[in-house]
Amino acid sequence: MWTIYLKELLELVRDRKTFFFTIFVPVIAMPLIFVGFGMLSTTMFKQASQAQMTYAIFGKEHAPQLAARFAEEKSLREVVLSGPDEIKRAIGDDRIKFALVIPADLESTLAKHQQGVIALHYNSASAVDMTRKRVTAVLGNHNNAVRELALPALNLNKDQLRFALDPIKLEDHSTADKREQTGAMIGGLVPYILLMVCLVSAMYPAIDTGAGEKERGTMETLLLAPVSRTSIVLAKFLMLFTVGLTSALLMIASLGGLLIFGESLMSGDVAQMARSIGLFDLAMVALMLVPTAAMFAAILLSISVYAKSYKEASGLISPLMIVTILPTLAALLPGVEMNWKWAMVPLTNVSLAMKELVKGTMDYSMLSVIMLSTTVTAGALLMLCRWWFSREAVLFRN
Repeated sequence: MWTIYLKELLELVRDRKTFFFTIFVPVIAMPLIFVGFGMLSTTMFKQASQAQMTYAIFGKEHAPQLAARFAEEKSLREVVLSGPDEIKRAIGDDRIKFALVIPADLESTLAKHQQGVIALHYNSASAVDMTRKRVTAVLGNHNNAVRELALPALNLNKDQLRFALDPIKLEDHSTADKREQTGAMIGGLVPYILLMVCLVSAMYPAIDTGAGEKERGTMETLLLAPVSRTSIVLAKFLMLFTVGLTSALLMIASLGGLLIFGESLMSGDVAQMARSIGLFDLAMVALMLVPTAAMFAAILLSISVYAKSYKEASGLISPLMIVTILPTLAALLPGVEMNWKWAMVPLTNVSLAMKELVKGTMDYSMLSVIMLSTTVTAGALLMLCRWWFSREAVLFRN
């Protein structure tokens, strides 16, 4: 068995493409992608909030102070339109980003201490509503100024004004610390990435070790060797298990290095969360990947053994990625939390546990349940693979 295992590993190392995707992607490419995406998103948000934005305003004479406040903004540039009827076409042509229409009775309405309404026209079909955010920021400053002027006329002090604006106000007192709050947002991505790396890195070696051997005609030679089929299955299984687990562990090590040495590249809350994640948490994440890698290895080997050719194996294995994604995404759904029931669901339990470890709220008594259920599942899948490999109708479908 160990001879076949070493032979499979040696062939894998000689395959430059597989070696590249197994070592280079998790160790170098993925951390670089994380850092690059983080820096890019920060830069894009900063540029979007400071970028030159064109606008049109109608009825300036009805609110000259407000119009002047918009005109003073260096990142806003007014464009003159012929009339309000041109607003929609101008936004569609990208000549302006937004338009304000101030009603004639705005000043008189405010003088009566009643709420005035200004129409804002803009294209709201955007994932990040930067236009409305920037307009609201300018209008908010103007509202503060108007409010301060209205206080003496209303004979209200600031406390009375707060009561008039919000009779009942919610005061947030979150029991979650910064690590828990940030980890809830980021922690869901960690298992998704690690599980995908674990699966994808073993995918192509799996295709080669089953369907590839069939195409090359070496499967028959291997079966004639004085080695039991159980030993052959275990050797191929261990090779895939080694590849998948090694890639995931290398990525964890790389992420650990990123957390330690790349803190300066992160924003405040993320950097604080990174400081809170200890080596023990990373070790627990790595531990849960052991039975998960075994599950993937058994499934991939079963599919590859069943396939007639390399091409068929690729087509059969591709849907496995969707099957892997769905239980992982289930861990992000509201109401799906770490408990005894979800601890028994394969992949979802691992995703939930990794998320809790990143948040720092892991119930460590659940780890044994997760490890046990995942190990039992992996063992059952390996037994199924062994039975699958013993069937001549499966091995020689062609």
